Amino acid sequence: MTTDLKNSPAVWTIIFTCWIIACVATGGSLFFSEVMEFPPCVLCWYQRVCMYPLVLIFLIGLVPSDIKVFKFSAPLIIMGWIIALYHNLLHYGIVPESASPCREGVSCSDVWLDWLGFITIPLMSFTAFTLLGLLLLISYRRYIR
Repeated sequence: MTTDLKNSPAVWTIIFTCWIIACVATGGSLFFSEVMEFPPCVLCWYQRVCMYPLVLIFLIGLVPSDIKVFKFSAPLIIMGWIIALYHNLLHYGIVPESASPCREGVSCSDVWLDWLGFITIPLMSFTAFTLLGLLLLISYRRYIR
């Protein structure tokens, strides 16, 4: 079934949407660290390691549009989502700070940004990985399976 999907407009749209999400997340993390000069913690770096390659993976998957790109992106999305979930649990105090991998430098529980009382940098990362994961799940159920 995947061979019929080459250059499909629906597949291209999903991959393009994923690419936009990855670009916005990557640009946002670079803006916060380089322009706003918020130093990233250890968990932020791990999330970056999972997000940054997705920009290239989805870009390469656009031409020709091929649903197989999701097989390459799935491990990064899943790992990034797990790290982002843990970071949020730590950030909101559900997981104690003693369980933090941040031993030196910037603490993983420091709040550098707080919009509307609940939107933080780890929440934005979690949202990006969740959106990518949902698109991955939708494409898997609709096109790959």
